[in-house]
Amino acid sequence: MICGVDEAGKGSVLGPMVVAAVGAQSADVFSDLGVKDSKDLTQKERERLFSLIKKRCRIAMVVIPAEEIDAIRREMTMNACVARAHAQVIEKLAPATAYIDACDVNPFRYAQTVRSHLTVPCELVSEHHADSTYPVVSAASIVAKVTRDREITKISKKFGEIGSGYPSDPITIAYLSTYIDEHRAPPPIARKSWKTVIVMLAKKSQSSLSAFL
Repeated sequence: MICGVDEAGKGSVLGPMVVAAVGAQSADVFSDLGVKDSKDLTQKERERLFSLIKKRCRIAMVVIPAEEIDAIRREMTMNACVARAHAQVIEKLAPATAYIDACDVNPFRYAQTVRSHLTVPCELVSEHHADSTYPVVSAASIVAKVTRDREITKISKKFGEIGSGYPSDPITIAYLSTYIDEHRAPPPIARKSWKTVIVMLAKKSQSSLSAFL
């Protein structure tokens, strides 16, 4: 069996990161699906493909919430965190070969990092943009993206509209700013170790002090 590995939400400031592995007997499984990098598909198309991938393939996932990411980052870098999670989903499927969308600028070094967390033998193919090159990684990117989007929908029902959760999203930043103004602290769904949160807290603290001067 081969498997593809990818993640969604690595750089988001709100919500979890989802790491997914998709296992198949060969790349031929995807020949009639037209899978591609999840970013190049509409939400409707991702949902349709997600259902088909689940029927045809084995799937393994790890969902890491914001507070756990903060705790992990006290011990290791974000890339090391992703590499360990990649290894975890690979181990769940135990494929002969795993194709990985490399998170490190050096894909060979990234493969070594992932390998250091594996306890099962597996050939690793680590490349940049693997989600565009290998259909099995494209499938993993779709599974990760759809799963994370569903997690964001659950969070929004509880906490209100938070946007995509990424720092580049004005809705996300507006939500974060308003929440901090009202509660004097970031929401529990925020990655408090993120620079976005740290800078926002510092600016608001300075503004509060200025009001008394």
